[in-house]
Amino acid sequence: MARPTSTARRDLGGELRRLRGERRAVDVATALGWSESKLSRIETAHTGITETDLDRLLTLYGVRVEDRGRLRDLAKRGRARAWWTQYRSFVTDPYDEYLALEGEAISISQWEAQVMPGLLQTGEYARAVIETGAGIGDDEVVERRVNVRMDRQRVFTREPPATLRVVLDEGVLLRAVGGREVLARQLTRLYDATVQPGVEVQILPFASGAHAGLTESFLVLEFPDGTRNPVVHSEGLTGGHFRVKPEDIEVYRDAFDDLRERALSKEESRTVIAETRDRLTR
Repeated sequence: MARPTSTARRDLGGELRRLRGERRAVDVATALGWSESKLSRIETAHTGITETDLDRLLTLYGVRVEDRGRLRDLAKRGRARAWWTQYRSFVTDPYDEYLALEGEAISISQWEAQVMPGLLQTGEYARAVIETGAGIGDDEVVERRVNVRMDRQRVFTREPPATLRVVLDEGVLLRAVGGREVLARQLTRLYDATVQPGVEVQILPFASGAHAGLTESFLVLEFPDGTRNPVVHSEGLTGGHFRVKPEDIEVYRDAFDDLRERALSKEESRTVIAETRDRLTR
């Protein structure tokens, strides 16, 4: 089954279904000279919609011209070819969903207790993580997923670039993913990220004791005003899990604030990263 190219297309489909209200799909399609399946594909985000078709549909629904801006923007973004389209057959549906959300986020707040955040990984570190993933035994799948992970880092060079705030458990600096040399080079990458515009890295030391992130790693994705509500994402062995309820978002925001308060300062964290790397390279 085809998958939506972006959350923008899915959001537009939901809005159009809401605007249709009690009207029968067959009646709307007939009025526009469409097939019913065409309308269904648009509403279920399996196909995009041209600007002309969108205007005809919104006119039928009685939406004023001055109120169509957001829907036109969603349609335009939904028609765009997502950069990860070439990799679709190599990633799971939840990951496809995550890529779309990450690509639209303007702010990412991440707590990680096990491995380096994907947006800051080196290729060799990413490969070591992916090769040990559950259910992956195909070299081509591994290679493609490594490429996807590296391409995700374009969020820092797009316009506008995303901002990333990371709190890392101290254990991440010590876990020899890929071996000692791979980890040392990964720590150099992490060290460089501490002075990268829009990136903030803090280390949570073992000495901080119990904290709000003991049960799981997670991240909070925030989006431009007026587009969509924040989303929390956490990763499991069988795929990602999304939370969108406002009350859930607040729980995770509070947890992230607690982690930042307990973590070392940015300057202290930078020193710890450098010292850990230097011990590996002696």
